[in-house]
Amino acid sequence: MDHYDSQQTNDYMQPEEDWDRDLLLDPAWEKQQRKTFTAWCNSHLRKAGTQIENIEEDFRDGLKLMLLLEVISEIVDGNVKMTLGMIWTIILRFAIQDISVEETSAKEGLLLWCQRKTAPYKNVNIQNFHISWKDGLGFCALIHRHRPELIDYGKLRKDDPLTNLNTAFDVAEKYLDIPKMLDAEDIVGTARPDEKAIMTYVSSFYHAFSGAQKAETAANRICKVLAVNQENEQLMEDYEKLASDLLEWIRRTIPWLENRAPENTMHAMQQKLEDFRDYRRLHKPPKVQEKCQLEINFNTLQTKLRLSNRPAFMPSEGRMVSDINNAWGCLEQAEKGYEEWLLNEIRRLERLDHLAEKFRQKASIHEAWTDGKEAMLRQKDYETATLSEIKALLKKHEAFESDLAAHQDRVEQIAAIAQELNELDYYDSPSVNARCQKICDQWDNLGALTQKRREALERTEKLLETIDQLYLEYAKRAAPFNNWMEGAMEDLQDTFIVHTIEEIQGLTTAHEQFKATLPDADKERLAILGIHNEVSKIVQTYHVNMAGTNPYTTITPQEINGKWDHVRQLVPRRDQALTEEHARQQHNERLRKQFGAQANVIGPWIQTKMEEIGRISIEMHGTLEDQLNHLRQYEKSIVNYKPKIDQLEGDHQLIQEALIFDNKHTNYTMEHIRVGWEQLLTTIARTINEVENQILTRDAKGISQEQMNEFRASFNHFDRDHSGTLGPEEFKACLISLGYDIGNDPQKKTGMMDTDDFRACLISMGYNMGEAEFARIMSIVDPNRLGVVTFQAFIDFMSRETADTDTADQVMASFKILAGDKNYITVDELRRELPPDQAEYCIARMAPYTGPDAVPGALDYMSFSTALYGESDL
Repeated sequence: MDHYDSQQTNDYMQPEEDWDRDLLLDPAWEKQQRKTFTAWCNSHLRKAGTQIENIEEDFRDGLKLMLLLEVISEIVDGNVKMTLGMIWTIILRFAIQDISVEETSAKEGLLLWCQRKTAPYKNVNIQNFHISWKDGLGFCALIHRHRPELIDYGKLRKDDPLTNLNTAFDVAEKYLDIPKMLDAEDIVGTARPDEKAIMTYVSSFYHAFSGAQKAETAANRICKVLAVNQENEQLMEDYEKLASDLLEWIRRTIPWLENRAPENTMHAMQQKLEDFRDYRRLHKPPKVQEKCQLEINFNTLQTKLRLSNRPAFMPSEGRMVSDINNAWGCLEQAEKGYEEWLLNEIRRLERLDHLAEKFRQKASIHEAWTDGKEAMLRQKDYETATLSEIKALLKKHEAFESDLAAHQDRVEQIAAIAQELNELDYYDSPSVNARCQKICDQWDNLGALTQKRREALERTEKLLETIDQLYLEYAKRAAPFNNWMEGAMEDLQDTFIVHTIEEIQGLTTAHEQFKATLPDADKERLAILGIHNEVSKIVQTYHVNMAGTNPYTTITPQEINGKWDHVRQLVPRRDQALTEEHARQQHNERLRKQFGAQANVIGPWIQTKMEEIGRISIEMHGTLEDQLNHLRQYEKSIVNYKPKIDQLEGDHQLIQEALIFDNKHTNYTMEHIRVGWEQLLTTIARTINEVENQILTRDAKGISQEQMNEFRASFNHFDRDHSGTLGPEEFKACLISLGYDIGNDPQKKTGMMDTDDFRACLISMGYNMGEAEFARIMSIVDPNRLGVVTFQAFIDFMSRETADTDTADQVMASFKILAGDKNYITVDELRRELPPDQAEYCIARMAPYTGPDAVPGALDYMSFSTALYGESDL
C-alpha cells in the first residue's frame, strides 16, 4: 500500500510542500477541491446511507471515514491537507488509474479520450485539465457525443460559460447519475481551475460513457468487415462487366472472321486483306490487354476473398475465365482460317485474271482466223472453174484442212481454259461460256462445211488433172510455217506470272531455246520464198497465164515476211519483260531473306524469354520483392523489344504487298511471332501478378520469408514437370512433406512422426489411404475442379492453416454488443452506431428477425453474419 501511494504521489501529485504552497497562494483551489472531493465522497457514502457536510470535521472521529473505507478500502487521518491528498489518491486509484486509451493510462489516457470525443465539435480544443474546460463547451460536447438528445449543442455560445457549465452539470446529475461536483461560478471565477478537480469530474463522465467505447469498437469491426465486402462486390461487378464486354466483342467479331463470301475482283479482296490487317494491328491488341487484365483482376479478387475468409467468387454462367479462354480460342481459330482463306482467294483471283486474259487473247486470235471461213467453204466456184482451177481448189482445200487441224489445238485450249474458269468460280463465267460455246459451235460447223466441200471437190477431181506442184509445195510449207509464226507471236505476247527466281529462270531458258531455233526458221522462210520465186520464174519463163494468186493458199510472201519481221520485233520485247521480271523476283528474294533474318532472331528470343520467366517463377533467389523487381525489369526489357516486332510487321507487310506466299529462309511466320509475343506479354503480366498476390498473402497472414521459402521449395520439389502447378497426388505428397496429416480425421501437427505420420509417409510413396480429408482440402485449393493446384492456391491454403482471420462468430459477437446483448438489432441502432453507407448496406440485406423475443422492425444479424462468410445465403 505504501509503495502504491508513493508511486501515485510521484506520478500525479505535487510534493507536500508544493501542495501547501499552492493552498496558501490560491485559496480558490482549496475551495474547489473541498467542494469536489466532498461531493465525490458523498457519492460513495450514500451507498452506506450517510453523507458528510464538512470534509475535515466529519472525518475527524473516524466513523464516516470507516464507512468510506468500507466502501473504498483506504485510510488517512483527518488532516485537511492529508485528507484532500488521501481523497485525491483514492480518486486516482478508483476513478482514474484504470483508464486506458491506446496503450496510455490514467491522466494521458483520459486526456486522449477527451480529445478524440470532442474533436468534431467547433470551439472545443482540449489540451489540459484546467483552462480548456472553463467555457463549459468541453463538458457539453462529451454529453452530446454520447447522448445527443440531452443537449442542443448548436444553441450553445462560447461567450456564455456559466450557461454552458450549468447546463452540462445539471444534465449530468439528472440523466447520467453524475453528482454536481463543482459550481459554474467556481470555475469561471478562477483564472486557472484546479486540475485535480476537473480530472475527478471528467473521470465520472468517462466511466459513465465507457460502455459506448465498446460499442464503438464493435462498430469499427463491423465497418471493416462491411468495407471489405463492399469492395469485393464492386470488384465482382467490374469483372462481370469487363467479361461481358469482351465476350460481346468476340461474339461480334467471330461471324466477321467466319464470313467466306468471295469477291469478284482483286481490288475488293485486297481491301478485305487490308481490313484484316487493321483488325490485327488496331482492334485486337487492346482486347488482348483486356483479356490479360481480366485474368489479373479475377486472380486478385480471389486472393482478397481468401485473405478475408470469404467464399471464392463464381462468375455468372458463361463468364468464367475458362469460358473467356474458350471463346478467345474460337476467335483465334476463326482468325487463322480467315487469313488463309483471304490469301487463297487472292491467289485464285490472280489465277482467274490471268486465265481470263489468256482466254480473251486466244479467242480473239481464233475468231480472227475463222472470220470468213464459213463463207469461203460455202462457195460453189468449182462449178465454173477449169480443171486446173478445180485441182487448185482441191489443193487449197487440203491446205485449209491442214490449217484447220492445226487450229484444233487452240480450240481445245480455249475450251480447257473456259472449263478451268468455271471450276474456279469465275464471276463472269456466263459470258465466257457463251463465247466458248459460240466458238465450239462454229468449229463444228466449219468441220461439217469442210467435209461437205471436200466431197464436192472430190466428185469433180476426176475432171481435173493438172496442178501446179510448186504452188502446192509452197502452200504445204507456208501453212505450217505461218502457223508456227502465229504460235510464236502468240507465245511472245503471252502474259506470264511467276513467284520465284527458279520460275523466271525457267521461262528465260525456254525463251533462249526459242531464239536458238530462229536461224533454222529463217532458213525455212527463205526456202518457202524460194519456192514462190521459182513459180514466178517459171511463169516468166513459160509465159504461163495466171489468173490471180496462188490457188492453194492465201498466205503471201509479203505476209510471211511481215509476220517474220513482227516475230523479230517481239523477241527483244520479250527479253526486256523477262529481265524486268527477273529483277522483281530478285527484289522479292531480298525481302524474303530480310524477313527471315529478323524472324530467326526474334522467334528464339521470345522462346528464351518464356523459359527465363518460367525459371524465375519457380526459383527462390532473394525475397518476393526481389523476385518482383526482377520480373518488372524483365517486363521492361520485353516492352523495349516491341520496336523490333513492329519492324518485322513492316517487313511482313511489304512481303504481302509483293504477293510473296512462301519463304524458304525461315520456318517462322508472322502469325507465329504474333502469337509468341502475345503469350510472352501475358505470361510476364500473369507471373508478376502471382508474385504480388504472394506478397499480399504473406503480409496479410504474417508469413515469414523463411516460411515462404519452405513452401516454395516443397512446391518446386513436387512440380517435377516445371508446369507451375501440382496434380492431386503431387499436392498430397507436398502437404505430407510439410508435416500435414491427410487422414480421414484431421489431427494437429506435433513435429514428430508417429504411427499415423509414418503411414502418411508411406502413402506419399504410393500406398493406399483414406481420401475424405484430402477431398476436403482439394475442394478448397481447387474450387473450379481443374485437377491442378497453383502455387498461389497452395500458399493461400498453408497461410489459412497457420494464421487467424475474422470469423462469422466474431462479427456476430460485435453485432450483439451494438444490439445491447439482444438476439436482434434495430434500424435505429444500426444507423446510430455505423456510418450511413454501411448502415444502409446492412439494413438492405438483413432478414427480419422471427424469434420469440422479436419486436416490430427487428433484424436478424446472426444469419447476416454467417452469410458474409459463405456459411449461408443473404
